[in-house]
Amino acid sequence: MSGLRWTTAGESHGSALVGILEGFPSGFALDLALIQGELARRQGGHGRGGRMKIEEDACEVLSGLRAGLTLGSPLALVVRNKDATIERLPVPTNARPGHADLAGCLQHEVRDPRLVLERASARETAMRTALGSVARQLLEHCGARIFAHVVELGGERAAHAAIEAAFADPEATRRALRSASPVYSLDPAFDARAVAAIDAAKAAGDTLGGVYEVRVHGLLPGLGGYMQGEQRLTARLAAACLSIPAMKGIEFGDGFDLARRPGSMAHDAIEARPAGDGPMGTRYGRSTNRSGGLEGGMTTGEPLVLRVAMKPIATLRQALPSVDFATLEAVPATWQRSDTTSVPAASVVGEAVVALELANALLERFGGASMAAFERAVAGYRESLRAV
Repeated sequence: MSGLRWTTAGESHGSALVGILEGFPSGFALDLALIQGELARRQGGHGRGGRMKIEEDACEVLSGLRAGLTLGSPLALVVRNKDATIERLPVPTNARPGHADLAGCLQHEVRDPRLVLERASARETAMRTALGSVARQLLEHCGARIFAHVVELGGERAAHAAIEAAFADPEATRRALRSASPVYSLDPAFDARAVAAIDAAKAAGDTLGGVYEVRVHGLLPGLGGYMQGEQRLTARLAAACLSIPAMKGIEFGDGFDLARRPGSMAHDAIEARPAGDGPMGTRYGRSTNRSGGLEGGMTTGEPLVLRVAMKPIATLRQALPSVDFATLEAVPATWQRSDTTSVPAASVVGEAVVALELANALLERFGGASMAAFERAVAGYRESLRAV
């Protein structure tokens, strides 16, 4: 099966962002309120800049939906920009370090950073969040639960014990804890340190990066593939996460720590579960999850765990050095309103792109033009897993 396909269009200060999602089965009751909630969450988090006070992202469905049910035809979504000033904004006379400005100008053979920055802007991730909110509904329909939270910000780290305690709690309790956090974390003690770091960076005209974690529980084993490199979910999820602007690194499970251990301490031993209480009712299980729920490019049935590193935002009030296009004289880079940090928001986008890639893997595996056909295929696979 071809799975799920999606694309976006639109510029940062253009009239709107547009997204098209193809391959979604017919007959699914789409929750538009969930999409709206995720868009609002992307706009939050301590350290966000002035644009969040202008935009009130609202998603409209233009096609692919009738009486609240998907038609199986392409879903077209739009998020309109209130700050639609692309025709009035000046053309910067220099390129900003850390952005696509200079490389993009060289690619297009122009001295017009606005030609580049309008599309390269992270504003586009609002539409990815909307599309990912559709995909996550399919995952949740199949029993999977996706959850992202911030684990590092500005050099401060959330306590491992606090994180694991939160994941031992019911999902509703964990979500409430994250909602109460100004930086979308699961450690209130970390929150205070992170907020102080953000406030200090803002006062200094600087910016901060960090790390967020995404966990997905309840995934079927065997999603993805190993026969060709592009089938491996490890690669696909990495590409999806690193396609978000400013993301610089990713690790799965124990990640880079695995490189520092002997093999006897790096892998997940397989155990017998004769009572059939392994993942999805299988007779096999693991006592550890060092691999982060992926082996050989496929899901194992254990929780999927990945972490993504985000660099500090490159637009600083205390501007970085650049050069004037016309004279090549040293000048401070152009500054326009910016966040001090958007790591909390990035975690929301991370959830979205992970959901898109996992929903794609589900539909590749089980296909079906309708939800009825898709559900029959999933049910049959669950039954066969218990027999293996």
